Amino acid sequence: MTAYAIVDTKISDPVAYEEYKALARPIAEKYGGIYRARGGKMDVVEDDLWSPSRLVLVEFPDMQSARAFMDCEEYGPVKAIRHAHAKCSIVIFEGI
Repeated sequence: MTAYAIVDTKISDPVAYEEYKALARPIAEKYGGIYRARGGKMDVVEDDLWSPSRLVLVEFPDMQSARAFMDCEEYGPVKAIRHAHAKCSIVIFEGI
């Protein structure tokens, strides 16, 4: 079953964060990830539980592929770049 990773990111250093974006995408793609949305305009209709900053939506073939990307050795140093220049919330969930 298709899975999606939704990432909400508050970037503290946009220039440095560009390196993360360039390095993360090809790794996600190796695990079947397809970027469906990345930091576009938002219209927050309701925010009782959460007020997003910058959203990214990545589609994966299944939950295992999404977790494999997040946990792979190759992504570790790239994730460190993200942690150095942004705060995020990430949720992986099954599609229909």
